[in-house]
Amino acid sequence: MIVKPNTQSPPDPPGPVAWLIKNLFSNWFNSLLTLISLSIIYFAAASVLSWVFTTADWRPVVGAPLLYLIGQYPRDQMWRPGLSLWLIMFLIGMSWGVWEKYVKAFAIFLAILLGIFAIVPLETATITLGVRAAFLINPVLIYLGYLIGKNKIVNGQHVITLWIFVSSLIVLVLLPGFEGIPFLPKVETTVWGGLLVTLLLAVGGIVLSFPIGVLLALGRRSSLPVVKIFSILFIEVIRGVPLITILFMFSIILALFLPAESRIDRVLRALIGMTVFSAAYMAENVRGGLQSIPPGQIEAARAIGLNNFQTMVLIVLPQALRAVIPSIVGQFISLFKDTTLVVIVGINDLLGIGKSILGSDPEFVRLQAEMYIFIALIFWVFSYFMSQASLKLEKTLGVGVR
Repeated sequence: MIVKPNTQSPPDPPGPVAWLIKNLFSNWFNSLLTLISLSIIYFAAASVLSWVFTTADWRPVVGAPLLYLIGQYPRDQMWRPGLSLWLIMFLIGMSWGVWEKYVKAFAIFLAILLGIFAIVPLETATITLGVRAAFLINPVLIYLGYLIGKNKIVNGQHVITLWIFVSSLIVLVLLPGFEGIPFLPKVETTVWGGLLVTLLLAVGGIVLSFPIGVLLALGRRSSLPVVKIFSILFIEVIRGVPLITILFMFSIILALFLPAESRIDRVLRALIGMTVFSAAYMAENVRGGLQSIPPGQIEAARAIGLNNFQTMVLIVLPQALRAVIPSIVGQFISLFKDTTLVVIVGINDLLGIGKSILGSDPEFVRLQAEMYIFIALIFWVFSYFMSQASLKLEKTLGVGVR
């Protein structure tokens, strides 16, 4: 018996009207719920938009935009954070070209945001025509970096190397400067602030805590008693102490035990404290991934002649880290938001600058909602793009798919 193939094409997907009827107005009860929900959403959105555009007073936000960006960094040296921003935007563009799936949305958002900031009519003396022109160059640099990153001769290793080199150049040379060099004078971190310090602590803590956490997780599973006991004590002690206590210990107590001539910079002390705290939690996340690897993987690796180091680096760790990507990114987002705690130890991060602006004018005391909403929006934007990049990475690697 010969079965004729079905030559009929599949039915067209339903249009928007059919979708609305099926999902929102399928019966009288769903229709009633839909109308009630739409009414609540409409009145809530109308109230929020009315408050944002008519009632709210945004003077604490728009009055000092550079304070939110770089704090009290000397205005005659603004070319240094400006050049740093150019380099970072160019690298973000290159990252977009190489890892388009993960960086595209964030790169486009930054280009639009910086372009808007360059042309928005802010009534402040610090936003001169030169500053606006400098910000307007950033979208061009992002696009230029994207075109270069799309070139086949540029790969991920090149971009990562550039990120490491440029980041080291910015943090160690360009922003701090040196004593006795006229064109690059030393700028103490006591005048750093705003988003500059927030990103420095967040990115530095993420980059440093990840390898330390991996080593601690491996140390906790080590057969060497000294390494295992040290790793366990480190992880359990740090995880049992609040972050603010760690910050106080590194920022205040540690300085009391060091001679005056060898005291560590306060921003660096805060960075060390956040790195230590995050590394302990990172170690437990990685250890969970290591425990999910079946013993057969290790036995198979040894059967083909791999030694312990090769087995761990080439077989076990890639699978373990892939399994705990959501936990790792969640820890990164938590660390980024925890940078606001450094205001308690006297560091003017983004939140600290906002609080100092509120205290600079008695009229701003009643405008706390506007400032906190603005800062919350900044943190939400960065956290959202980190989360979206994580979701795309999980989908690419097939996390949770057998």
